[in-house]
Amino acid sequence: MLLGASLVGVLLFSKLVLKLPWTQVGFSLLFLYLGSGGWRFVRIFIKTIRRDVFGGIVLLKVKAKVRRYLRERRTVPILFASTVRRHPDKTALIFEGTDTHWTFRQLDDYSSSVANFLQAQGLASGDVAALFMENRNEFVGLWLGMAKLGVEAALINTNLRRDALRHCLTTSQAKVLIFGSEMAPAIFEIHANLDPSLSLFCSGPWEPGTVPVGTEHLDPLLEDAPKHLPSSPDKGFTDKLFYIYTSGTTGMPKAAIVVHSRYYRMAALVYYGFRMRPDDVVYDCLPLYHSAGNIVGIGQCLLHGMTVVIRKKFSASRFWDDCIKYNCTIVQYIGELCRYLLNQPPREAEHQHQVRMALGNGLRQSIWTDFSSRFHIPQVAEFYGATECNCSVGNFDSQVGACGFTSRILSFVYPIRLVRVNEDTMELIRGPNGLCLPCQPGEPGQLVGRIIQQDPLRRFDGYLNQGANNKKIAKDVFQKGDQAYLTGDVLVMDELGYLYFRDRTGDTFRWKGENVSTTEVEGTLSRLLDMADVAVYGVGVPGTEGRAGMAAVANPAGSCDLEHFAQLLEKELPLYARPIFLRFLPELHKTGTFKLQKTELRKEGFDPSVVRDPLFYLDTRKGRYIPLDQEAYTRIQAGEEKL
Repeated sequence: MLLGASLVGVLLFSKLVLKLPWTQVGFSLLFLYLGSGGWRFVRIFIKTIRRDVFGGIVLLKVKAKVRRYLRERRTVPILFASTVRRHPDKTALIFEGTDTHWTFRQLDDYSSSVANFLQAQGLASGDVAALFMENRNEFVGLWLGMAKLGVEAALINTNLRRDALRHCLTTSQAKVLIFGSEMAPAIFEIHANLDPSLSLFCSGPWEPGTVPVGTEHLDPLLEDAPKHLPSSPDKGFTDKLFYIYTSGTTGMPKAAIVVHSRYYRMAALVYYGFRMRPDDVVYDCLPLYHSAGNIVGIGQCLLHGMTVVIRKKFSASRFWDDCIKYNCTIVQYIGELCRYLLNQPPREAEHQHQVRMALGNGLRQSIWTDFSSRFHIPQVAEFYGATECNCSVGNFDSQVGACGFTSRILSFVYPIRLVRVNEDTMELIRGPNGLCLPCQPGEPGQLVGRIIQQDPLRRFDGYLNQGANNKKIAKDVFQKGDQAYLTGDVLVMDELGYLYFRDRTGDTFRWKGENVSTTEVEGTLSRLLDMADVAVYGVGVPGTEGRAGMAAVANPAGSCDLEHFAQLLEKELPLYARPIFLRFLPELHKTGTFKLQKTELRKEGFDPSVVRDPLFYLDTRKGRYIPLDQEAYTRIQAGEEKL
């Protein structure tokens, strides 16, 4: 602002007072600009203009289509119908488990039979049907058929059991539950506590004795159902499509609302931003109850006509064999899958595939280059964006470690921002005018996106539970009276505008007066421990400021050279970032999307009377880890042990 005012002042003074010719005025302005640090802007402009223009073109292309579909009241089933018309006999889905191939026509027919069957059961537009099933072609056909009728699918996480499962079914207010036969034991456990009016249908191998009384076998009923397209429901582009549940790492899962426009936006931004092609074949081993598998992956099939290979569950040992067998050109990843692949012994198949792109989020910067070079993958297409997020970003030019970018020269085009937070409380820091303070390059902050409900690209659809919405919205962020979505994630921006994931809000902790990033420490420890699963978190210690670092390490073999490990840590991490406590356990519990669950680990802390796994603490005087028994624990609690 000050520089701009100075330039205007020089312009007026040079022209009106000194009456210099325009050439000299121009040179005067240029020298003042460069001498005042403007050369940084020139450098940033040169290095980022191509990236930013491409990103702007992608955004405008998607925005134009969104406006058209909004005006024409398009929905995902309507867009899918046009895909079917373009190539009805092309393979749409392949289920690796049985090698079942479905063409677009077959997927269309199956989904139409689902819609007609549910209509005969009395369901109508606006009703909810729950889907509880492992990955397979039928999963896609079932929710798509529901959408054709206007019925909203509640996609239930297949890892949920008992209270959490019952909670999801109850809060969805589903009238029908369709479950895979493999999930029958989980339904059996809670059947007595479900609403008696809930209709139960089982898909897959039929064994009447293994399902609750009153359950009907769905498959033969669908075979007998009409396959014509049912009458179109009164649904538009911004109406509800289905619900995706959060992982529930901090409480009961919440149902995030996915509308038709959100489904299209997420799939289209990835398609155009990463330069996908209609003839690409996607390998999708991610859970279909999650947005990465069902929107980013399956969306390319339904909306853009690509073939998608579905795998029931991720397998590190079979990954590249599957890619070769089905001629996959794009593979999806999330969380720690890339690390699991790196942990596999080298195989011939690694060099025989045709994969040109790895698409996903959560690839650690510490293994990014190793992953792309070992498996010969030219493009790592990393993106960022939760199901309910309105500020998704993408790394369109494969910048190592970045999850996306924000333009430093065209920042007004896409209203997202990193804002300063108190890293102890994670509260937003505001200036004298009451607005949030933007972060400078290198300064960590929470990513926020301005909410504009009239714009399908900027709207926030939220959760079924209205109380949960309030926690994700902040007011007076960019300007007075506005609203912004809070991602809950801390990122860092570099000078060129590339964004790097740092931590989930609340995961960063403070020790010895320094902020410790759990994500960075986890990446370092995992690399030193041969790609083992590692969860890092802070624990309270009486008489100390902040929280001491603790690392839970999956170590099924139960062996680790702690002396050597401590020596490596000295070289890799500053003293404040080295874990004070270590816990070795057979395995770490993860969500269905491979996120480590830390809540219980934090609660249990380092008390040997609570934790039965081997515990160790860092003796800073000796520089090594020693066993943490009850006697040592008592000394630490009394402040007699220096940490």
